[in-house]
Amino acid sequence: MTAQLACYDEDVPEAGTFRVELEGESGPVEVAIVRDEDGELHAISDICSHGAVSLSDGEVEGCSIECWLHGSRFDLRTGKPLGPPAVKPVPVYPLTVDGQRVLVDVDAPL
Repeated sequence: MTAQLACYDEDVPEAGTFRVELEGESGPVEVAIVRDEDGELHAISDICSHGAVSLSDGEVEGCSIECWLHGSRFDLRTGKPLGPPAVKPVPVYPLTVDGQRVLVDVDAPL
C-alpha cells in the first residue's frame, strides 16, 4: 500500500493528538497523529506496547507522548520507550503533509 489520507492538519491540536484507524495490508491499524510542542507532526501506533491502551489519550511533552495508564513515555521520532514500565518500542509510520492533507503509510513502519 501507499500513503493514505489520515486527517487534515487542522484536525490535530497544538501539542496534542488525533486518533485515526487506517487500512493496512493486514487489516485496520490504529494510529495516533501527534503534533509535538515544536509543531511537527508524527504518526505513531496508538497502542501502548506495555498496557495495550490508547496513546492518543496521553499527554504530549516535547517530542514524546505519555501513556495515560502507567506513565510510559515514547519518543515520537523512533517509538522507543523513554522509561519504564514499557520496554518495547511502538511502530512509527512515515508521515507527509500535502497542503492541508496529512498522509500516512502504515505498511512501511520506520
